[in-house]
Amino acid sequence: MQSQPAWSQWADSLRRLKLDGLVAWFLEAGSPLTVLGAQAIYISQPFLGGERTNALAHMLEDENEMQAFARYLRGEVLP
Repeated sequence: MQSQPAWSQWADSLRRLKLDGLVAWFLEAGSPLTVLGAQAIYISQPFLGGERTNALAHMLEDENEMQAFARYLRGEVLP
């Protein structure tokens, strides 16, 4: 799980925007679509750049890590 160091930053940003519950739900319910989201991130990476976007794409591709992040957003586990 290589994205875990970024989890707290992602979660803090999502909580500030009050999107943490919605994103947790989407990660669990929309898991077939997350692979498409990861591919879109890879395609847009020259424009977005950075390690954080790469870590996000990797997290979206890994089912176990994605579910673990959803549980983290709900406060069930620590990274």
